[in-house]
Order: sequence, then structure tokens, then C-alpha cells
Amino acid sequence: MGHLHLRVSDLDAQKKLWVDVLGAKIVKAGKLELYQFPGVQVALTKGATSGGTDGCVVDHLGFKVKNLEETKSALTGGGAKVISQNTRTHQMFIEFPDSIKIEFTEDTTQAQPIVHHHIHFAVPEGEIDEQRAWYAKMFGAVPGTAAGFKAADIPGVNLRWKSAGTKLAGTKGRGVDHIGFEVEHLEEFCKKLEADGVKMDVPYRSVPQMGLSVAFITDPWGVYIELTEGLSSLR
Repeated sequence: MGHLHLRVSDLDAQKKLWVDVLGAKIVKAGKLELYQFPGVQVALTKGATSGGTDGCVVDHLGFKVKNLEETKSALTGGGAKVISQNTRTHQMFIEFPDSIKIEFTEDTTQAQPIVHHHIHFAVPEGEIDEQRAWYAKMFGAVPGTAAGFKAADIPGVNLRWKSAGTKLAGTKGRGVDHIGFEVEHLEEFCKKLEADGVKMDVPYRSVPQMGLSVAFITDPWGVYIELTEGLSSLR
């Protein structure tokens, strides 16, 4: 997919969970350190936040694991907290520091211990179809359903929606500060977005010292999105 960029108060506590507990591989782009899993990279920035995932348009992040009980034991031993667990569906919600909520679903058939799975949005009921159509138009997401939710697939991630009683806060400045999509031919892609009426928060620019090209936009519901070209080549 690209990456998930978290804004956190304690870098060491978060790194312990992502690397030591969940087994991410450390890769670097210039001075930026990322934690790589099959399907996604996780980046951290130290700073105060205006809130976690509760009350935010990104309600939670989702990963699949091969062994749920082993994952739970390791995460709680590393300082994370169990919010809830459903033994029937083999799922659990874990609260990371800074009130970042992450869902883990067991899949005993997968080859890897952990893989990236989904991002779960929360918007007013009447706007779910509209937001899903926006991701289909701008990013080629393929609409469908998943676990009873309206959803859409982009390579590397399933986007899914739940209903919120009211419009929720955008992501910028919160625990999940932004999500990131890796894009081929990014400069041309940005021109297409602008032609479709998307305002660039940060216009396309090359960052040679990091081996990347980047741009930022915000979707109409407040999801801050970084577009990158080059992260997928990191090893």
C-alpha cells in the first residue's frame, strides 16, 4: 500500500511494539526510519497529539496474524492493552500508546506471522458511499464488502467503512497523523488529481536525499494522505 505515519509521545515505546514485538524490519529513507511489514511500512514522528483514533475519521488500523493468542501475549507484555476480544471471529482490538487502536485478526493459513490488512474509516452513514466512490475515482479502489462492512480494495490494503453519528475529526495532528499510498509515476498522478479538482496540501516535489518523491492531499472527510514514489524500493 505505502505507509502509516503515527504521531507519538514516546518513540521507544512504540518502536518496541512494532519492531521487538511484531517483528517489523527496519528500513531507512535518508534519516527517516520505517518499520516494514508485508504490505505496509509504519513511520513514527515524536510530538504531542490532539487525540487518538477514537473520535477520528480513521477509527482503527487492521493487521492479520498467524497466531492471535501469541500476538496478544507479546503485545500486552510490551505495554499495549487489550480493548476487546471476540473468540468466535478470532479478532481482538489492542490499544497502543497514544490511544491508537489496532485490530488483529487471526489467519492460521497465512505464510507470514503478520501482514497488513485494512484501514477502517468512520463517517456519517449518508456519506459512506460518497467517500468510497471518491477512493474509487481517485485511486482506483475496487468497491466490495468485507466482514459485513462496505469496503474497497487497493493493492496492499482493504479500505472499509463504519457509520459514525456525526462528522469526526480529521487525522492530521492525531495518533494516526496520515496514511500513505505508494504511486508509480507520481508527478503525472498528481497532475491528474489536480485536473479532477483535488487541492494539493503539499505539491509534488522530489527529495533526492531520501530517494523519494512526495506530495500531500486531504480527502474531503479529513484523511490526510501522503503520496510517495520510492518507498517500495527500500530493503
